[in-house]
Amino acid sequence: MIRKCWARIDFGRRHLAATRMVLSCSNTMVRHNTPTLKVSARSINEYISGFADGEGCFSVSFSKRDKFLVGWETKPSFCVAQNHDRAEVLFLMQEKFGCGFMRRDKKDSTLKYEVRSLGSLLTKVIPHFEKYPLLSGKQKDFNFFKRVCLLMKEGEHKTLKGLKKVTSVAFRMNPSGTRKYDRKTILRIAHSQMKI
Repeated sequence: MIRKCWARIDFGRRHLAATRMVLSCSNTMVRHNTPTLKVSARSINEYISGFADGEGCFSVSFSKRDKFLVGWETKPSFCVAQNHDRAEVLFLMQEKFGCGFMRRDKKDSTLKYEVRSLGSLLTKVIPHFEKYPLLSGKQKDFNFFKRVCLLMKEGEHKTLKGLKKVTSVAFRMNPSGTRKYDRKTILRIAHSQMKI
């Protein structure tokens, strides 16, 4: 039953490996006797927002890319983590949004559902949380996240002036988190890159 369900809600050949990886953990899930979600008995949309409010993360990271015009790749991401014995919720979210992929995080031994495609974020993820908003302070991060995605839609992340706008918003998100590069370093390298 588990194999049939998970194979049904996976999306595309790209994610077949991830599905197989999770299926390899099915024996563990069976031992935990994880109950099937009674999706018809509750509001799935509100449930997803509530779950994301507790376990989800909206983030924007920056990776050094010398081939890019400004020297940086801007990477928005919506990610939700869960233990393997409760992975049904992640697959439920993937089925609902119709996009994204699963990956294993070896650091904390969890499974993560992630959406990185700007198009999917703008047309599927963001509209959902606009209609079913978060109730915690994470809503502020979502608002910043949405603004970054909209700036990227306009191509602002591809110019020095636009990158300044993007980083200004992105660095207001998740203030307690850690970043590999600070904003000043990103803009300094971008400025040097544009001179080349």
